[in-house]
Amino acid sequence: MQHSYDGLDRPGGFSRLNLFAPLRHRDFRLLWTGMTVSLLGDGIFLVAMAWQVYAVWNAPAALSMVGIAMTVPTIVCLLPGGVVSDRLSRRAVMLAADAVRAAAITALAVLSLTGRIQVWEIAVLAMVYGAGTAFFTPAFEALVPDILPASDLPAANSLDQFVRPIALRLAGPAAGGWIIAAFGPGLAFAADAASFAAAGIAVLLMRPVPRHAPGGVSVVADIKSGLSFIRRRTWIWGTLVSAAFAYLLFLGPTEVLLPYLVKNTLHGSAGTLGAVFAAGGIGSIGAAVLMGQRDQPRRQVTFIYLVWTLATLAVAGYGLATATWQLVVACLLFNALETAGTIVWATLKQCHVPASMLGRVSSLDWLISIGLLPLSFALTAPVTALVGARVTLVGAGIGGAVITLAALYLPGMRDVEREPPVAEAEPETAGPVDVVVVATVLRDGGRGRIAPPTVLGAGRVDPW
Repeated sequence: MQHSYDGLDRPGGFSRLNLFAPLRHRDFRLLWTGMTVSLLGDGIFLVAMAWQVYAVWNAPAALSMVGIAMTVPTIVCLLPGGVVSDRLSRRAVMLAADAVRAAAITALAVLSLTGRIQVWEIAVLAMVYGAGTAFFTPAFEALVPDILPASDLPAANSLDQFVRPIALRLAGPAAGGWIIAAFGPGLAFAADAASFAAAGIAVLLMRPVPRHAPGGVSVVADIKSGLSFIRRRTWIWGTLVSAAFAYLLFLGPTEVLLPYLVKNTLHGSAGTLGAVFAAGGIGSIGAAVLMGQRDQPRRQVTFIYLVWTLATLAVAGYGLATATWQLVVACLLFNALETAGTIVWATLKQCHVPASMLGRVSSLDWLISIGLLPLSFALTAPVTALVGARVTLVGAGIGGAVITLAALYLPGMRDVEREPPVAEAEPETAGPVDVVVVATVLRDGGRGRIAPPTVLGAGRVDPW
């Protein structure tokens, strides 16, 4: 599918944006509606999962184990997920993946409501959920440029980052905290499962989109062509590799220790945790509105890395906080800065990666970024036992920020700032593949900051 690039009136920039302009396209309205409903369910899920795990086993090791269980299948299945999303109907892939995830959440709801739920059962169902996410994510990311002209992509990414925090960090967690306090986590899981059904109906109502036949003759050839494409672009592979090591340092501690601090150090409730997440939502909303009404920055990569460095540094604020309001401020800053960078990153990727390659590049984006995430979860509990939760979070934030900023100075990192958007006709392969260069992913989202599909989400979560 060819895109019109008439809206790109200068290198690195777009004409002034209208945040809601993409909604004039019927299929995007349906996708956006389904995403909004499902994100509300996911916001409920964020609080329910953390509270359920700590209710069964009140130790950081419990949530670390569930995080590992969810991310390992995601990592294993991401490459096949990217190939499938380029070979088959992306709508069909999304529907099948969400059916699998809905079944896992429904089983969680039943187990929780019966009062017989165990951590190992949560971990097994998290594995199923993670595998579904690996197929859903690249299909979703690749579908958006299929249904919108390139001139609307910056506004669409801003709109995504506008509705996501409202549903996922504000309304969803608030509703989740209330449901858990009144009825328990079982009903909260059931509400999330119902949101998948609503999202599925919206996707079914969309018009079929022509699929992009890949250039390779086999799955292996398709994966190699994706690796080759990334290897030849420092702005992609450098971002992915830096994300892998930054996430290793800060994402496991953030996901595991933020709920632990709220529950055990500040003696807060599920509602308190929901309020902290909601503050992050407010920060993201503000950033999305601001970015949605302004031109894309001329120096996109420079902008992305500077705001991501400051966002990662804000993680140290979690460890320094001694009151709930301080956690609120840190979460607000983290999400506002992260959102600003993510909007520019998503637009950069959509405009500089051919549509027929986007599914594989997105899957590799997630894969390389979160490749070390299971290790991050595994190390969180013993490191916390050795130095304490607060020191762990402070060190994770500072270390992650240093790694992020250092990647900006890789040779060739900012070359893309001077390049025009690519056309669909660009060849997919060019020369031999050196897998070693990129074998070092997720982030949603590069530093694929694409929001990893983890169980909590002090920051990023999957695109639904």
